Amino acid sequence: MITLLVIHLACSCALVGLIWTIQVVHYPLLKQVGREEFVAYHKRHMSLIIWLVGPLMLAELGSAGWLLFLGERSLFFVVSLAALALAWVCTAFFQVPLHQKLASGYDIDSIDRLVRTNSWRTLCWTIRSLCLCWLLIQKFH
Repeated sequence: MITLLVIHLACSCALVGLIWTIQVVHYPLLKQVGREEFVAYHKRHMSLIIWLVGPLMLAELGSAGWLLFLGERSLFFVVSLAALALAWVCTAFFQVPLHQKLASGYDIDSIDRLVRTNSWRTLCWTIRSLCLCWLLIQKFH
């Protein structure tokens, strides 16, 4: 189970790095893309980012389910699962609709909302990684 936990933590940590980069760098820079170039830029962003985010999120979800199936029920794991669920809910109910709206053109209010709502996902993945690190440390004591 330790190997699976390390794989799960690695997926979570990769997503933490990615989400912090998106939160601090990428999403705020959307305001700097010209209106004429925005739709093409956004379309390219979406077609490329899915190759990073998609496999990592699926691997994270799959390894979480496998750990749960194997009987992992510690407090830190359960908290990390709650954070994972919230990250997926935020993705489905905020990020995806906002990206769908932005696919039709530059909208500063949608970009601002994208940054604000993404802060919840950033917090969720950060909490997850901290919980999983602590859980792994506990497994070795």
